[in-house]
Amino acid sequence: MQWPTFNVRPYVCGGIGHLDEAVLETLRGAGPRVRPAVQSGHAALFSSSPLPPYRRDERGWAFAWGERKPGGAAPWNAQWITVAETYETPGLIDDGERITLHAGGLGLVDVYYLFRGGALYFSSLLEPLLSLARTPYEINWDAWASIIQLTFPLRDDTPYTQVKRLAGASALVFDRASGRISVERMLPRWLREEPYEAGRTAGEILEILHEVYKELDGRPLLVPVSGGYDSRLLCSVAVARGADVESWTTSPDDGTDTDIVFAKAITRELGVRHRVIPQDAAAYPDDALAAARRLEFLTPHHAWYTPFAREVHRAGRTLVDGLAGGPLLKNFMVSGAALEASNQAERKAALLGSLALGSPSTPFLSERAEEWITDSVGHAFTQSTSMLNGHRAELPLSVLHTRTARGIARSPVNLVGPEVSFTAPFIHPDFFDAALSVGVNRKDQGRFYRELLYAANPRVAALPSTNVVKQPLARVPLRSAAAPAREYGHRMLTLVADAVPSLLSEQLHTVIAEGPDGLTRFNGWNDRFWVRGLVLFGAWLGDYEDRLPDLTPPWT
Repeated sequence: MQWPTFNVRPYVCGGIGHLDEAVLETLRGAGPRVRPAVQSGHAALFSSSPLPPYRRDERGWAFAWGERKPGGAAPWNAQWITVAETYETPGLIDDGERITLHAGGLGLVDVYYLFRGGALYFSSLLEPLLSLARTPYEINWDAWASIIQLTFPLRDDTPYTQVKRLAGASALVFDRASGRISVERMLPRWLREEPYEAGRTAGEILEILHEVYKELDGRPLLVPVSGGYDSRLLCSVAVARGADVESWTTSPDDGTDTDIVFAKAITRELGVRHRVIPQDAAAYPDDALAAARRLEFLTPHHAWYTPFAREVHRAGRTLVDGLAGGPLLKNFMVSGAALEASNQAERKAALLGSLALGSPSTPFLSERAEEWITDSVGHAFTQSTSMLNGHRAELPLSVLHTRTARGIARSPVNLVGPEVSFTAPFIHPDFFDAALSVGVNRKDQGRFYRELLYAANPRVAALPSTNVVKQPLARVPLRSAAAPAREYGHRMLTLVADAVPSLLSEQLHTVIAEGPDGLTRFNGWNDRFWVRGLVLFGAWLGDYEDRLPDLTPPWT
């Protein structure tokens, strides 16, 4: 296994509860090299680099390992959720009575865990925990249902039943008095304090964004610019503040290079040094497999981002990422049907319909598999978003807590984050709360976002955008549909067809039997995403075939 290089955010592992030293030693040896940060009677924390506590006294200690962490001596009566939601960081806290392992407010930085004996063992990578799991592994088909249909898992699911992911705003707590470990979930700030419409203007929101940027003063910045709203806003603010800025663009492999064309105009207007990172169709199979393995097979997204991330690792600049801008500022993934729904069930169904893949040009799944997967995903989505029911910002928060946190955040957090510092200004607490207070109706069809862009830089705001394309799209060849990608995809789909034949429709079995060139018919938007999800499943089967059980799925 090729581990990421944890230069900025450390790799951590450890345990809480009635720990077994032999099990801890196995966990330590199964991942990147670590050193002790703390070892006590009921807690152990190991880190790939020195990890000083942000609080330590005769009562206990507290650690955090996100990029933003508490400074100084935080009071002991501050709850773990305060650290989680303010700094979006996981951490481990011993207050003398309880030992608490917590995730961040949204859960962007991964914490995986597994129960064994009277203890809980955790890691910021999934793979090392598998050294403690039973072999053959027990497959979590619910996780794969969501990955295939939504492109990301839901709840605390991973592909393995024994290993879970600690959800945002959640903690696992060992109580010394009872000797038991329990799950604790708390409402993060944006749910405790429902952000009623405050009538904020675009200018006021922009001022808050400038304040957030003050934390970056003096740092050389890399602001990737596409043709959309998020990146041009972030780059406009960086330039207005006089920052040392470079901007890069690459093709998202969407069948056009409109991003590159529009980005050149934006960066030329801003006077920013601009570079285009090329993509190589011949390298696509290696890029796709590298992204799949690095993201531990949890999403088929980001193959296109792999060559870009490699260059970022060499840049020596802080990456400024537009994570969460779409849901917070322009109702991204929130359809008109969701806005107009008259009850909770309709609202949920409309939102899930926006997040799920659309129908492919030909059935990809067998009828029985599709029925089971649809039911599984619907149930999981309802559970994952239940805490948001009735909230004024239920729709954008549902996108943030599912798609953003579990799928989209992987590019800055997992492909860039360990090696290079990144910042996501839109999830800074001050900006997040202010943007969330703007009602979804004001954001409909991007109206409020355009006001914000014009407040930031009217000339840049007026340039064509991929959010509202103002010129014909020139078609370019897809890397993911070129001959090398077809050959790779066919090999992975063949693995799926052989291992789990009942997953696929007869039509897809026929296409696979035709060979790699049979995949040339799948160039539509929905088709491409269905192929990527099933190819990811095949890649996982290929990597883990010697550790997987009989692959009889639940729908047979």
